[in-house]
Amino acid sequence: MSRIHSIDPATASGEAKALLDAVRGEFGAVPNFVRALANSPKALAGFLGLHAGVSGGNLDKATQERIALALAESNGCQYCVSAHTAIGRGAGLGEDEMRLNRQGGSGDARAAAAVAFARALNDNGGDVTASEIEAVRKAGYSDAEIVDIIAVVALNMFTNVLGKSLAIDIDFPKVALLARSARAAA
Repeated sequence: MSRIHSIDPATASGEAKALLDAVRGEFGAVPNFVRALANSPKALAGFLGLHAGVSGGNLDKATQERIALALAESNGCQYCVSAHTAIGRGAGLGEDEMRLNRQGGSGDARAAAAVAFARALNDNGGDVTASEIEAVRKAGYSDAEIVDIIAVVALNMFTNVLGKSLAIDIDFPKVALLARSARAAA
């Protein structure tokens, strides 16, 4: 059960209502994650702005979802693994590919470099080496795409922390984590 009250779009008011209505208009539904985030309309607006910017960036949707799956699994966020599995299917990712993504890899060499770089960013708090930057560059990613990978990582780190800390009720088909941490099991 979620640790925080979720804002019901039907009874929301003011800025929260406008934002929730916009999400429903664009996606056809308002996920529990967004309902929880609507407790702070400014935080929701910031999230939606970064999400729109990343979605319109230089990385294809499949690569963004590969990164989201890798981070959700690495950070132990079952809500995010479940959500991005559903979204990943919609982006054309198959089950085997998504399992590889959750393990930090990909069946596509170029995408594997992006996922590895994203995991390095996540696992090291952004403190990556020059050789890690060079590896993603050698895989064919431009400086603009490298910045977009960093933005996707930042967005997903935020959603992972929010999903886990608030224990948001999963409203996507549930997907079990590959390995649960001792802290996540508590």
